[in-house]
Amino acid sequence: MSFLIDSHCHFDDVQFDADRELALQRAHAVGVKAQVLPAVTAALWPKLKEICEFYPNLFPAYGLHPIYLAQHDMQNNIKQLADYLTQNKAVAIGECGLDFYLKELDEKQQITLFLEQLYLAQQYQLPVIIHARRATDKVLYYLRKITGIRGVLHSFIGSEQQAWQLIDLGYYFSVGGPVTYPRAQRLRALIKILPLERLLVETDAPDQPLCGRQGQRNEPAYLPDIVAMIAQLRQQSFAEIATASTKNAIDLFRLPLSHESI
Repeated sequence: MSFLIDSHCHFDDVQFDADRELALQRAHAVGVKAQVLPAVTAALWPKLKEICEFYPNLFPAYGLHPIYLAQHDMQNNIKQLADYLTQNKAVAIGECGLDFYLKELDEKQQITLFLEQLYLAQQYQLPVIIHARRATDKVLYYLRKITGIRGVLHSFIGSEQQAWQLIDLGYYFSVGGPVTYPRAQRLRALIKILPLERLLVETDAPDQPLCGRQGQRNEPAYLPDIVAMIAQLRQQSFAEIATASTKNAIDLFRLPLSHESI
């Protein structure tokens, strides 16, 4: 059976500081052998880097999350990001994107920050990890304008039309805890029909707890429950979903992994 890759986990979050080693052991015990860790602010890049260097098979992505707009230095952070990418290994740029759900976030500043990170993705030939909340159409607009980039829309909950547009542009979609909720009818319907070769799986831990774990800290060890739900919805085996999503993550992020190396 294939191992699993958590394609989006904030394992550097302070909520894991007290038991990070144990959380990693729990993940390994259920077959989650690797994680991609996207950054959210420049201040946290060094901590994320240190964690990924200390633990095997944790892979860093560096970026500026739109939700933390107030913490970003609009004048200097993009240059700092470019310097960081020059000096350090990264598998992606992110987490970046647009969030139009939170009305206090300035739309123009978000767009500027997103575009600058897309241009860096072009320059450094890195995929992007995209956050899009109430903003998928606008994200699609800019992805059409800035070509030659690969990436993933994390925790995708968009429409079928948006999903196919992303796929046509060569992007992946990642599915996490929301698919475990019975009320997520549109997402569940999408999972049944979208191509498996574009699927990644994620926890977004410590956020987005699974159904039945509301109010609890999410963690990578729960990723098999997400894979099991996807397998059930698609009427495929757990191994099929695991193998495909792992291959997709390795391909997208160019991870130095193989089934024999874990």
